[in-house]
Amino acid sequence: MTTSHMHRLIRFLRLGALASAPAMAALAQQLAPLRPPAVPLVVHDPYFSIWSMVDRLTDEGTKHWTGKPNSLSAAIRIDGKTYQVMGRERSGGAVLDQVRLEVLPTRTIYEFSGAGIRLELTFFTPALPADLDVLSRPLTYIEWQAAATDAQAHAVAFYLDAASNLVVNTPDQPVSWGRYLLDGQTVLRMGSREQPILAKRGDDLRIDWGYLYLAADKPDGVSAAAAPHDAMRAAFESSGRLPDSDNLAVPAEGRRDPLDVLALSFDMGNVSARPVTRYLTIAYDDLYSIEYFERRERPWWRRNGAGMPDLLRAARQEHDTLLARGKAFDDELMADMRKLGGEKYARLAALAYRQTLAAHKLVADADGTAMYFPKENFSNGCIATVDVIYPSSPFTMLFSSRLLKAQLQPVLDYARMPRWRWPFAPHDLGQYPQANGQVYGGGEKTEEDQMPVEESGNMLIMVTALARIERNAAFAEKYWPQLTKWAEYLKEKGLDPENQLSTDDFAGHLARNANLSIKAILALGSFGLLADMTGRKEQAALYRETSQEFARKWMELAADGDHYGLVFGKPGTWSQKYNLVWDRLLGLNLFPPELVRKEIAFYETKQNKYGLPLDNRKDYTKLDWLVWSATLAGSATDFEKLIAPAYEWLNESPSRVPLTDWYDTVTGKQQGFQARSVVGGIFVKMLTDPVIFRKYASRGAAGTAGH
Repeated sequence: MTTSHMHRLIRFLRLGALASAPAMAALAQQLAPLRPPAVPLVVHDPYFSIWSMVDRLTDEGTKHWTGKPNSLSAAIRIDGKTYQVMGRERSGGAVLDQVRLEVLPTRTIYEFSGAGIRLELTFFTPALPADLDVLSRPLTYIEWQAAATDAQAHAVAFYLDAASNLVVNTPDQPVSWGRYLLDGQTVLRMGSREQPILAKRGDDLRIDWGYLYLAADKPDGVSAAAAPHDAMRAAFESSGRLPDSDNLAVPAEGRRDPLDVLALSFDMGNVSARPVTRYLTIAYDDLYSIEYFERRERPWWRRNGAGMPDLLRAARQEHDTLLARGKAFDDELMADMRKLGGEKYARLAALAYRQTLAAHKLVADADGTAMYFPKENFSNGCIATVDVIYPSSPFTMLFSSRLLKAQLQPVLDYARMPRWRWPFAPHDLGQYPQANGQVYGGGEKTEEDQMPVEESGNMLIMVTALARIERNAAFAEKYWPQLTKWAEYLKEKGLDPENQLSTDDFAGHLARNANLSIKAILALGSFGLLADMTGRKEQAALYRETSQEFARKWMELAADGDHYGLVFGKPGTWSQKYNLVWDRLLGLNLFPPELVRKEIAFYETKQNKYGLPLDNRKDYTKLDWLVWSATLAGSATDFEKLIAPAYEWLNESPSRVPLTDWYDTVTGKQQGFQARSVVGGIFVKMLTDPVIFRKYASRGAAGTAGH
């Protein structure tokens, strides 16, 4: 690409908010392909989450988001010779050349070429948030399409296996397997022998209960077997088919090498220039997903008594319709994200889309109520963490207010239990997957290391946003005593916070935190809105006046020449004021526009190679907050200036993990955290356009949720 060409491209990207969808799509083809730090393949929840953490799908085995092996392997046999297309074979061998990778909201597409064949391998998860019944299905379609590129016909067969490390926490755990017929077709199943359902809690864990399933699209040309991986591959390479018998002998104690696998092979016949397409389904039935105050909760898709045969049958019957819906959703969302934020923003958000969902689990309570639990991945493993729900909330606000409500309700129900005795909101509900009460800081016992201003402010802002989306405050009315208590706490403690932790707790305690004060002020304004919506006019006026007065005082306390400080009374400090985004989004208008203009201009002088640091103390940043701060910008040009370095970080970071939200802006290295739901905060930009926001939000509000 020439320099002049690049300059034209950058100019067009900066005008992305004004460009047409076709024009932006054309620009997408000119921008170099994205090299994701990690690629989502089969990602559904904190346990069923398989990624490729390398440039080429054959460079290394696939992994669980924690980095432990979660092995899927695939190969194609062309005219009697076998080529690897997924996973790395220990024996080496031929590899089909990977020529393209594209990550879209619901699909990951790899393209390979060689031996006269073009192969497209697609991982499609119907992650359609307006349809909770489909969204909650723990099933991904792995599809492949082969076509000849040399005007010749080629004999083609395809192979895929799934290893026993997908169903155990540690490789020494024994597994069991089985097969059965569903509508005359073979279904393979594998799970741990012990089945310790919901027995472990913590962070760096894999599931060791429930069952993994593999099933083909149709019986034509399919052979299936369960046996050690090496035996399966040898059979496929020899004949293009698998053995007629299974062989999963119990290994010696503590050993599982070679890996036991479930394997399918597909004889695609003679493939010419006309594409031939097949698919299989990979699914995981965890039986029970969450323990909520000693009750075992079923996954949402099972709430009416459905079992895996029902799921597999529905997935097969609805495949074509779901794929069409997924493609339409991807096209529409990518076009809207390009329009609002440019191509770099659209690609960043697309990469974050399935990760956001896959850090959650949707379950049904005993009365059928939907509850949506995030896991604080590679932080401390907490479940339903309020300051994790808060940064991810732009995602649920945009796509499904039902999911936002399903996140907030368990927290609010907990807060009104007698066991929660503090005048501020809780931090969490336990440690995943056991939601039996707060474990962070002082838990239920002391105020030590709590986040009083942080969590109370988060809850008030999110409940208000939900009321604005639903255009009524009925949900808030149910919890009015709790919300009032938190507002009173913020009225007393929020303007000039004491030495408390905030959501950025990795930075330690901080007194007089200016950004935390903004959150409290906006939360008080939010509570005033809620009071008005519920007919409490006197209370509404009081909290509106209080928030206005606090905002005026904040301007004086935080002023520091050409910017506003990190803490009150400390000249020369600075920080991202990402919480300010709600002043505009909720229509509070408590702070003057000059504050945002001054901050954005200052931020542009403080950027490092890979983005804007969180504050003056360290070079690290938070990806979610960086996008929130960029969203404050009043022009597409300023937004792009703040987003572009983060996009370069995606391409160049040496930390090959599912999106980390905490990284060094100089080295690009991960500081901590990965695969967290907080990257849903990237979608905050989509809340700034009323037409686009209402389009998606109205679908989410009307989507299936309780039938």
